[in-house]
Amino acid sequence: MSELRTFVADLLERRGAVVEWLEPDRLEVLAPAALQRQLGWPEFAHLNFRTQRSEGTIAIGLESDWLERFGALVADQGRWSERELRPSAPLAPPSDPERVLDRAIELPNAAWRLQGISATWARCLMLAFRFTAISDEKREGLVAVGFNLATGAIVNDILARLRPALAQPEWHVPSPATKRAAGAGWSEATLASRLHPLLDREVRESVEPFLRAIRHRLERDRNRIHAYHDELRCASLKHLETLALAEGERAQADRRRETFRVEAIEREYRVKLDDLRRNYALRVTVEWVQALDLYVPVHRFDVLIRRRKGERLIQLDWHPLVKAAESPLCEAGLGRDRVRLVCDDRLHLTDPCGQAPCVSCGKSFCRACHTACPRCQRAR
Repeated sequence: MSELRTFVADLLERRGAVVEWLEPDRLEVLAPAALQRQLGWPEFAHLNFRTQRSEGTIAIGLESDWLERFGALVADQGRWSERELRPSAPLAPPSDPERVLDRAIELPNAAWRLQGISATWARCLMLAFRFTAISDEKREGLVAVGFNLATGAIVNDILARLRPALAQPEWHVPSPATKRAAGAGWSEATLASRLHPLLDREVRESVEPFLRAIRHRLERDRNRIHAYHDELRCASLKHLETLALAEGERAQADRRRETFRVEAIEREYRVKLDDLRRNYALRVTVEWVQALDLYVPVHRFDVLIRRRKGERLIQLDWHPLVKAAESPLCEAGLGRDRVRLVCDDRLHLTDPCGQAPCVSCGKSFCRACHTACPRCQRAR
């Protein structure tokens, strides 16, 4: 509970309260009027962070609703920030740039050539989201998505490897010169078009283990319900077979009663299946948590892409802080690996699926060039 106690003490002091540390698990708080109204506390309060409650103290714990109340105090503060990672010494470029590029980019239908290298700054946007998956049980988790706003590359892996550097206490605000070197950011429409499909895939992959467990439990319960009702139905059908040759009013009444019983069993079976569907229905919500504009030093490669008679210059960054190159730009598809196809019309770099054949007529086309198949006009 020491981390929670430290967080609460710091938050209350920022809100104008006077906080005194009494014991390892207790705080004494003199709260201003505004804080008293927000938290429902008296002016003088004793906070207890132990698992056992003490008379005359307010118990604070992770399982209570106090985290939500403290979250209301924080509101949107700290949800967006910017930081510059300043190296302590000059960062040398890679010793073999051609080898670095050969590992970073793969063009099955085009060729590339390194044109030059320059040291500069990159602006990387890291977005954190919290997802909540609710079915018969509940799961929560965090996913992070990162983009290099200068080159357009997805840098999830790079930012994950930069976490040790982000844990350092020194926090530098980006200087105006660094911001000018890093360039402007993306428009809201551009960010949304790049973010939504990637976030959807990240959340789906994070929820997949939970979804597999749901399917396992659903199949188990469905088999159990089916076995129970199938046994009842088979018993009634066998009884009907024995009554098939019987004559008389009583036999007819027995056949009618068994027929109604079979229908009732089938109705009950369908109702039970509907109950299972509602019980195991999965609902996933995603909420933005935090954004970080991270300015990092990079060595920028100017790479010439050649496809047939066309040429195009792209840029790709090598991050010396983690000694890794990012994946190349992807203009159609998720772009999480290094394989890219180059289209013939405008030399767009896409995932292999970004130039896949049309599911209707079989014509291959670039999804960055066309919103629908140019032959049959079927929407992509």
